[in-house]
Amino acid sequence: MTTQAQTGRSPYSFSTLNLITAFFMVAFHILAIAALFFFSWTNFFVALALHWLAVGFGISLGYHRLHTHRGYKTSTAFEYFLAVCGTLTLEGGPIFWVATHRLHHQHSDKDGDPHTPREGGFWAHAGWILFGDTHHNNTLVMARYAPDLAADGFYRWLNQFHYIPLTLSGFILLAIGGWSMVLWGLFLRVVVGLHATWLVNSATHMWGSRRFATRDDSRNSWWVALLTFGEGWHNNHHAHPVSARHGLVWYEFDISWITLKLLNAVGLVRDLKVAKVPARVPQEEAA
Repeated sequence: MTTQAQTGRSPYSFSTLNLITAFFMVAFHILAIAALFFFSWTNFFVALALHWLAVGFGISLGYHRLHTHRGYKTSTAFEYFLAVCGTLTLEGGPIFWVATHRLHHQHSDKDGDPHTPREGGFWAHAGWILFGDTHHNNTLVMARYAPDLAADGFYRWLNQFHYIPLTLSGFILLAIGGWSMVLWGLFLRVVVGLHATWLVNSATHMWGSRRFATRDDSRNSWWVALLTFGEGWHNNHHAHPVSARHGLVWYEFDISWITLKLLNAVGLVRDLKVAKVPARVPQEEAA
């Protein structure tokens, strides 16, 4: 069993639980389960489309590859659009998300990493959200690690009121398809998206293969990549964090990279940064 002395944090207890976060997490999970009793193909495809918009565009293309690592360039309008899509995941505003991820890279699997599995798999997956420091709306604190975004008034506003786009989407779904569509397009979709992206924090630092000898525990995981539009090629990413391409060989399916190539072809994005690796890509080592 992991001890406080080993982790440097307090053991799980009700006194350290973020009550508001826990309330919404429990409520969303309950309503996600309820959605399964109201299946329809319309609800399914609406949820799937919104999942791609929120996680594929908002998290993978936006919060991660653009806002955090600046792996490509685009117009201000499209950058703002991606940030709004990111808020549809219930993962906080852009300044909070970017600051947290930059801290992860700075201290990956060491003291200061917000969600390393070295403090337990549950901690890396969801414990850090439920029991860790809660700075979702603390723009002043998180701005220290994302000063580029904090200098922009739109990002400061969106970080403070990140729940507004998600709430509005719920009302739109209600007007279009009733409560069953809300259950699928909001609650079930958000819960699936949360666990998919949390797997990048937990699973890809515990299981998978390693192509590069990085100074952390990052792994490549094909099944996490499938769930997260290419984010599961995590060892590749930690070795080349600025690269907009995470899947470095043909069989590493990276749908976000394919999307970026298409967007580049029509002129919506430009200056794609790609990892320069040898023509003979290093073989992965099983871990």
